[in-house]
Amino acid sequence: MEQWHRKPLISVVMPVYNPPLDLLRQAVDSIRRQLYPEWELCIADDASSDPQVCDYLRVLEKTDDRIKVVYREENGHISRATNSALDIATGEYVALMDNDDLLPEHALYWVARAVLENPDAALIYSDEDKIDIEGRRSAPYFKPDWNQYLFRSHNMISHLGVYRRDLIDEVGRFRVGFEGSQDYDLALRCTERLDASQIIHIPKVLYHWRVHSGSTAMAGDEKPYAALAGLRALDEHLQRMGIAGKTELLPINMYRTHYDLPAKCPLVSLIIPTRNAYGLVKQCIDSIRTLTTYPAYEIILIDNGSDDPQALEYFAEIASQPNIRVIRDDGPFNYSALNNAAVRQARGELIGLINNDIEVITPEWLDEMVSIALQPNVGAVGARLWYPDDRLQHGGVIVGVLGVAGHAHKFLGKGDHGYFGRAVLTQELSAVTAACLIIRKTIFEQVQGLDEVNLKVAFNDVDLCLRVQEAGYVNVWTPYAELYHHESATRGFEDTPEKQKRFIQEVQYMQSRWPDLRNDYAYNPNLTLEYDDFSLAWPPEKRSLLDR
Repeated sequence: MEQWHRKPLISVVMPVYNPPLDLLRQAVDSIRRQLYPEWELCIADDASSDPQVCDYLRVLEKTDDRIKVVYREENGHISRATNSALDIATGEYVALMDNDDLLPEHALYWVARAVLENPDAALIYSDEDKIDIEGRRSAPYFKPDWNQYLFRSHNMISHLGVYRRDLIDEVGRFRVGFEGSQDYDLALRCTERLDASQIIHIPKVLYHWRVHSGSTAMAGDEKPYAALAGLRALDEHLQRMGIAGKTELLPINMYRTHYDLPAKCPLVSLIIPTRNAYGLVKQCIDSIRTLTTYPAYEIILIDNGSDDPQALEYFAEIASQPNIRVIRDDGPFNYSALNNAAVRQARGELIGLINNDIEVITPEWLDEMVSIALQPNVGAVGARLWYPDDRLQHGGVIVGVLGVAGHAHKFLGKGDHGYFGRAVLTQELSAVTAACLIIRKTIFEQVQGLDEVNLKVAFNDVDLCLRVQEAGYVNVWTPYAELYHHESATRGFEDTPEKQKRFIQEVQYMQSRWPDLRNDYAYNPNLTLEYDDFSLAWPPEKRSLLDR
């Protein structure tokens, strides 16, 4: 720190109202022990009725000139109290802290370092965990880098949230009426004005959230009004952003954002490659035609050299349907080439890449996926796919896992929420599987489709998604489009020397084309790349810019 060319002042703002005195003292002490010295603690006492609290605060401000206290004459709740603390704050950056939580001694050091390494930083957040009154830590939440669609599902910024002071003033500070979700409302309004590059995530636990009776950290239903305030904040966020949609409070006290479809639904071309597999293809197409509520789609079946009489008879039969076309291709199996050729003949504004072993579960699957794919910054959209035994097959793709990529939360049981709810929340992910993928045709063509030279069979969908991401779009996974996936039911496994050689070549290509595979922004360097279950890495990966 002695060599730093500047040391930005960080104002820690803390509203106080009758907290347990020992917890308040521990919170304040954790700030006073910070390794980074350029801070000020701005406390607003919200008319505490406990005289011991007021006595402690009066002594405190006399013992350290970096501590300021404003005493409110009447109780105004947390939004007004925090605004009062802001009135006396003079720092370039503002850190939010509750009066019973703790900061590790290096917290503000990492914040200041992030500011120096990212001069345009306007919002900084970190990982967090929980701590009980005995000092036992648990439940570390290792978060992804900025992820707008996950942020619309829950407040992933939360603690430690640090904001540029002028940004807080610009958006109008904390709003009365959003108590309980006042931080979420503030973060929503701030992120609306920022580029993603201005939102910095520090992948370290820099905040210990106190767990005790009555705290939100103990259980979300301790403060049900907080979740409802968050719902209103999210609805108003959509309105300000000009996004047609509405939000829903989930039973886990997180949120689902419903995006409205346009009055006239665009045509979607669903492309299904197959070789024979009469039973699977019929099941797939029947489930699409009988269950799908989305009104505007066509099916393009690619017959890759089928020779089974029953399958050929079925293909001839369905080809007479007005919204189904069958294209014959007798070339060697090349998944990428088959789909690329079909896209060139597709009439739809959107393309759906669909495996022949997919079976629809939720009738609104295509409505959901299209509504997200039509959002301005979205590239590919993936679905939640289940094995026939109701274990999760696809919860999105984490790149870098298992060498190249792995399916998030694979084999998770139905009803399980996954890592901090991520198995049941709409979110950005670096990639999704082409077993069921929706993308605008213009974007597919912009990135030149699937790689039919280097990735004929494996990883072509991961590569496609990474090139879509490279082009400036985000890929989104939704758990609200659910289908069964009878995986590898027709193509089989990599069980011959020829297939294994080809697979190894595709792995090597992916690792050379994408040398930064291990740095997935939608994951966290504290989570393992050896498994796909969000378990902890040891030692943590040094994938953060702050560690280089």
